[in-house]
Parts: sequence; C-alpha cells; structure tokens
Amino acid sequence: MGKIRAHHVRITTFIHATEDEDKVLEAIATFISEEIDEEDIIFDIDETTGFFGNPIKVVNVEIKRSRAVRKFIDHFNELLSEGDRRYLLDHLDEKVDEEGTFYVRFNKQKAYLGESEIDEGSDVVQVRIKVKAFPMRKEAVVKAVQEWLEE
Repeated sequence: MGKIRAHHVRITTFIHATEDEDKVLEAIATFISEEIDEEDIIFDIDETTGFFGNPIKVVNVEIKRSRAVRKFIDHFNELLSEGDRRYLLDHLDEKVDEEGTFYVRFNKQKAYLGESEIDEGSDVVQVRIKVKAFPMRKEAVVKAVQEWLEE
C-alpha cells in the first residue's frame, strides 16, 4: 500500500441544537483508529450561534504526533470504498488547496452508523489532511495523494 505523509489531521463537524451530542461524537469516532492513544488527540468543542440565532457547537479534533497521524492515515485508507476512492481521484484537483491540505467530507448520519461515505452536502464530518510533499506545491500534493489512492 502506498503511503502519504502528513503533518497533521483535523476533523471538524457541527452539532446543531436538534442533534444528540453523543451521537455526533460517535460519528467522529468512526474516523479515529482505536490504535491512536487518547493523549495524541486534541479535542475541542466551541459554542457559537448560527445565522438564525440558534446555538451550534463546533467540534474540532486534531492529531499532530507523527505516529498517531500515520495510524490515522492507515485507518482512513481502510475506510474508503472503491466508489469513494474513484470519486476522490476524479475530483482530486478541487480536493487539495494551495497550502497542501487534502479535504474530504463524509456523511455525518452514515458515520454515526460506523460507515464512511463521501458527501458534499452540508451535514458532514470534514477531514483535512495536511500532506507533506516536496516541493510543497499543490501539484506535488495532488500527485502524492493520487498515488496513495490508486494503490
């Protein structure tokens, strides 16, 4: 299996007032390998207000340690179906930004059920992988992610 290297991983989602916080946190847990030590996970929930004054919680999870990031990448790769892998390959240029971050959005409801399914809607769990590439240019990151997804 091809490997990509990454500086860090960030997982973000929103908990709306109508949602069960524990269920949303379970959805996020789908993406975090049980092999990652708890002390390697930075977990934060910020409370904010939505457009219509409704309370919203923003959940941010960050994994920075190299070993934990590698475990995340391996687990993430196992979660991808062939269809999702093909979708990412077909849309790779728009999934990587100029700073070398690879963005993938997953259906939050499916994630709660322990499944991963790419979703471009608004009720998602967003995974951002800051890829290591040399030289650090978008083209190099796209190539690295492409090789990783194709193996």
